[in-house]
Amino acid sequence: MSGWWGSYSFRCQPVDYSDSPMALRMARTCWWYYISKFTEFFDTLFFILRKKNSHVSTLHVIHHGCMPFSVWMGMKFAPGGHSTFFALLNTFVHIVMYFYYMVSAMGPEFQRFLWWKRYLTSFQMLQFVAIFAHQFQLLFTECDYPKSFMIWIAVHGLLFLFLFSDFYKVNYSKGAKRPNQGARWKGAQRRRRAAPAARSRATTSRASSPTRTRRATRTEAPGASCRRPGRRRPSSRRAPSHTVSA
Repeated sequence: MSGWWGSYSFRCQPVDYSDSPMALRMARTCWWYYISKFTEFFDTLFFILRKKNSHVSTLHVIHHGCMPFSVWMGMKFAPGGHSTFFALLNTFVHIVMYFYYMVSAMGPEFQRFLWWKRYLTSFQMLQFVAIFAHQFQLLFTECDYPKSFMIWIAVHGLLFLFLFSDFYKVNYSKGAKRPNQGARWKGAQRRRRAAPAARSRATTSRASSPTRTRRATRTEAPGASCRRPGRRRPSSRRAPSHTVSA
């Protein structure tokens, strides 16, 4: 942003290899953009830790695999100039994308606001169309910018446009039946409202069922069941009488 909102030209912007403040600032911006490509590896790490291997798709692997190398080439041989428009646009798209991830991680109450997920994918595809057009225009103008690096960035835009369009067809075409975040939130709300009613019906059914009495069986000695505890049966034999002689 330090160059594109100021003196940079969208039609042709050569690389400034001098030690001027603007050139050093753009080189420093390219370095930070290069570091940000490594922080995106945390996406893959979190998907693996949460066992969401389906999210680690071909698009995901190619995008996160080749971007650090490509940005390193740009920072090493062309730190600034025409191709930094790619970094500017890509950074803005990632801000919107990670805002979507943040809201999605806040729970079902906030996921109902994520109805615009498919438009986020469309926004990403529009980004690659703009990158492709912005790079290939140098083929028709006289510009002191490395043509090889311009073609490399344009091929990136074309490749990612193809991969993201395939992702869009699989997930958002008419034949793909995938519930959106709003439908998931409504389903969670219905289940939450139905849970107290189900518990109430279960409690009522238990209360109306006949009470089962359990009879405890005691093992007693033969003949002991007729005796009362604490009292002895009187003996049937009489004690012999003793006479005391005077």
